Amino acid sequence: MNLVKNLSKSLAHRSGILSVIMFCWLFQANAQRVGLGANTPKSTSSSAISFDAADPKEYTISEVTVSGTQFLDPNSMISISGLKPGDKVRIPGPAIPSSVRKMMDFGTLDDVEIMATKVEGEKIWLNIHIKERPRLNRVSFSGIRKGERETLNDKVKLIKGRVITPTVIKNTQLIIKKYYMDKGFYNTKVKVLQIPDSTRGQATLNFTITKGKKVKIEKIDIQGNTAISDRTLKRKMKGTKQKMLGRLFNPSKYIPKKYDEDKEKLIAYYRKNGYRDAVIEFDTIRNNGETISLEMRIDEGIKYFYRDITWSGNYLHTSAELGTILGIKKGDVYNPEELDKKINGIPGADVSSVYMDDGYLYFRIDPTEKSVDGDSIDIELRLYEGKQATINRILLNGNTKTSDRVVLRELSTLPGQKFSKTEIINTQRQLSQMGYFDPEKIQINPIPNQSDGTVDIEYTVEEKPSDQIELSGGWGGYIGFVGTLGLVFNNFSLKNIPNRETWRPLPSGDGQKLSVRFQANGKQYQTYSLSFSEPWLGGKKPINFGVSLQRTVYRMTDFRSIYGNISGGGLNYRGGYFNNGITVSLGRRLKEPDRNLVMTHALSYQRYRLDSLDIFRIGYSSGISNNISFNTTISRNTLDNLQFPRRGSNMSLSATFTPPYSALRKKEITNITDTYKWVEYHKWMFDMSYYATITGKLVLSARTHMGYLGAYNQKIGYSPFGRFIVGGSGLAGQGSFSLADQDIIGLRGYEDQKVGPLAQNGYPASGGGIVYNKYVMELRYPVSLNPQATIFVLGFAEGGNNWGTYKEFNPFDLKRSAGVGARIFMPAFGLLGIDWGYGFDKIQGKTSGAQFHFTIGQQIR
Repeated sequence: MNLVKNLSKSLAHRSGILSVIMFCWLFQANAQRVGLGANTPKSTSSSAISFDAADPKEYTISEVTVSGTQFLDPNSMISISGLKPGDKVRIPGPAIPSSVRKMMDFGTLDDVEIMATKVEGEKIWLNIHIKERPRLNRVSFSGIRKGERETLNDKVKLIKGRVITPTVIKNTQLIIKKYYMDKGFYNTKVKVLQIPDSTRGQATLNFTITKGKKVKIEKIDIQGNTAISDRTLKRKMKGTKQKMLGRLFNPSKYIPKKYDEDKEKLIAYYRKNGYRDAVIEFDTIRNNGETISLEMRIDEGIKYFYRDITWSGNYLHTSAELGTILGIKKGDVYNPEELDKKINGIPGADVSSVYMDDGYLYFRIDPTEKSVDGDSIDIELRLYEGKQATINRILLNGNTKTSDRVVLRELSTLPGQKFSKTEIINTQRQLSQMGYFDPEKIQINPIPNQSDGTVDIEYTVEEKPSDQIELSGGWGGYIGFVGTLGLVFNNFSLKNIPNRETWRPLPSGDGQKLSVRFQANGKQYQTYSLSFSEPWLGGKKPINFGVSLQRTVYRMTDFRSIYGNISGGGLNYRGGYFNNGITVSLGRRLKEPDRNLVMTHALSYQRYRLDSLDIFRIGYSSGISNNISFNTTISRNTLDNLQFPRRGSNMSLSATFTPPYSALRKKEITNITDTYKWVEYHKWMFDMSYYATITGKLVLSARTHMGYLGAYNQKIGYSPFGRFIVGGSGLAGQGSFSLADQDIIGLRGYEDQKVGPLAQNGYPASGGGIVYNKYVMELRYPVSLNPQATIFVLGFAEGGNNWGTYKEFNPFDLKRSAGVGARIFMPAFGLLGIDWGYGFDKIQGKTSGAQFHFTIGQQIR
């Protein structure tokens, strides 16, 4: 058969000129082979068609057909070829090779042949025969573990039915190599085998992966540095470390991406120290097989200093005023990073805040190097003050559960006010502290309207679960139910009780808090509590109203009745303690010195009944005690996040007073029951926490806690109620019930209740201590900041003590401990924690040693 048989795959990818030459050569050879010379018949059958390469003819295409298709549409192939009936085509000529090239460039074809099936005079019939590339049936990986195969499947994302092209294969190999290089396998090799499937037109791609060993960095050789030592520079390379005995937290594997980032950090460090011209002249990687060596040469340049700092464009503030705020003087090391921070980076204390807190939203400042003379640089700070902007509208998005008014009342930016950068930041912190929204997803977007000098502020939030449940339980035979049930609804709504649509699972959206808790150890111990709070009483001012009810029942049990006298018909009780109480509180947010200050007043009544139970071990075993107390608390909270604070502080000072009943009595009382019929004391508590980011995500937490219990009448002495119990996890539970309104203070590394004045049985004497202090230092690092599960690990060092008299009090006589721990905050369950602490000091002549502590629903005080 004489074929117009053009172009193999290799021909399709060459230049047009080469294709035409090859095309003519093929047809000339074909004509000579059949012995037709230069003569072209007017009409021949397909078995005797020949063309003379030296005498090309022009034909009109009568018909174009397509053969060989499996998945592709023939009409689409004809369209791509550019050949259609009625077109004139010169044969031999460039049209046919051009069509083949277009079709091969389509990317889905493995081969294309264009044949003349019939010629009649000046008419020609063409057939395009194609061979399609196989379609992907599945991907398989060899040489790696199952878990790695699943990960790679997610990364390569090859979809079944996709056309297998060389580009697809190459890109997949690169993805696999990059994945393993990021894990330190620098010499990873990836081979691919295309296996045809029995399924028509499909194939399997098998990638055989040889990871080899992790490539360690044998040596980092830094040259050219004289001003900054090798040791300092290598310390700045956080993700690129050379091999060192004992290295654990920063392994020496080589990761190209981190190496590139570390090179940028080196230059940034140089420029921060005044070397503005510092560059890495060259760097190279020497592959030693299982290890590599990194070499780089640094051109440090000279160290620069500020000489003259001038201002231009400032009319509202003098250059002297702005220079004082900037805080950079002549002779200081030239540091662009610090300069930018003092211009734009310290809310409330940078130059931009001076203007933007006064409404100048359009303010900008451009630092310009005016002159460079030797090692001195003159800086001109060019200002554009612009006009003041007034807040026009507040736009709120994303609060699907919390009502608009609950969010809007917390904003510091109100329509009609001047724009303020500091108030924008304060509002962001306030929204985070509400606890209803994901702090990482809060977005604030000022939308300027320069035409009328106003600005709209758009707040976008994302709701997160805020309700909590505490549930544990079991059945203890004759003891009965043992466990805890606690429910906290942090976004409750009394008003929406009739509105079933807001029940999630209870009515929500108004920012109120409802808490119900029940804890029991059979009939021996039960406590019930119910509390409700409204943060905006009346809805117009931030006045917090709260009320709580509490009941506690504790019966001293003769356990022999459980195990020895089962037929006796139940448990025998040898005494008991019963407490009923109510507390009403009212707090308000202060305006001075700032809106972060809150003052709260609370009035509380507690009624205690002791029945043959000397819980204080002072001879007071039966009687009724009444406690009427008034508490005032001043607190200030500037934390940026409730679950994982990274900056800010939290301070609280509280004073609690009872009436001085002993001063009102007309006669002296010697009966101990009458002595404690009306409880009297004054109590002072101070708590201070400070958080700061040290580097990256590593956060320092420093805390101090102090408490003092005072007496009005030294003859009566200090009240057994309201004392301090120190040691352990800080949780009240079996064996450490807070029976008499004691404050339970944790001290990790020591047993519960075992720090301070102890009785012979090893438990707190006289109900606990009357003065305590505690100091804590923690380093925290987040594992996950997902609002569904905020997880962080920590290392701590702390010390504290508890004293029974003021004569014994010594703030430096501390029981010290150190250890590690972890916290998990889940909205449904609150805070869960575990700590391992080692106590270094002796309690009752015995070193505490290692202790494990578990916490639920609270931070350790």
